[in-house]
Amino acid sequence: MKVGFIGLGAMGSAMASNLVAAGHAVTVWNRSPAAAEPLASLGAKVVRTADRAVQGEAVLSMLANDAAVREVFLDGGLLDAMDPGTVHVNHATISLALAKELAEAHARRGLGYVAAPVFGRPDVAAAGRLNILAAGVPASVEKVRPLLQAMAAKVWPLGEAPERANVVKLAGNFMLAAAIESMAEASALARAHGVAAADFLEVMTATLFAAPAYQGYAKPIAERRYKPAGFALPLGYKDIGLAQAAAEAARVPMPFAGVLRDGLLEALAAGDEDVDWSVLAEVAARRAHLGD
Repeated sequence: MKVGFIGLGAMGSAMASNLVAAGHAVTVWNRSPAAAEPLASLGAKVVRTADRAVQGEAVLSMLANDAAVREVFLDGGLLDAMDPGTVHVNHATISLALAKELAEAHARRGLGYVAAPVFGRPDVAAAGRLNILAAGVPASVEKVRPLLQAMAAKVWPLGEAPERANVVKLAGNFMLAAAIESMAEASALARAHGVAAADFLEVMTATLFAAPAYQGYAKPIAERRYKPAGFALPLGYKDIGLAQAAAEAARVPMPFAGVLRDGLLEALAAGDEDVDWSVLAEVAARRAHLGD
């Protein structure tokens, strides 16, 4: 299939590389051209302007936030550069309000729109083992299913309204943040009584909490190593804020979301910018006045 890919951060680059490996004709664009060079060496076509990356049957994008998606696709006029019938697959974690706005904007132009946020960090993306949530008009989802399958361990269909995929992503990220916070606070408790965080977390992740979310985040917490970021702290802060907004819109109380967002904000205030959001463990340690 002839496809475009927009947004070549750590996740986007890994995802686009799997599309190339699967034999699709992939055209890529990124604001910072240097990020596209590795894709060119794999066989992707690199273009200098975004409008040249949307001339295929489908366009996939992995951008950082609402502002970036809005700037590129709405304010930048990129939707008007697409041919009717083209399907845009948006992998970004965005607000439900923007998801609805995008679906309407695509429909007015005769374009397909599929919300397809993902669960998985860059190493999982590189291995083609993402869990991809997918919501949109069934014909559009089916058209891009081969593309999603080339990047995924499993594709999870979630209905016709695109925002359904986005709310599942936000709810899932809330649960991940809650898991990290619980390990952060519990590890601080163990450390305060002379038990190393590594020893405590080894017991927990081998017994009561032997699950990928706990096991994956226990390692950086135990080692106190938060770089390189599997999921950057500012993105985590953004996503918990989006979950709160979605909850407020539906009048769903989520009191613990406020606790999580305050913890993430505290980490940001301490200067922890380019680190993994598991740095919440350092916030818990500082609150307990635990030294290095």
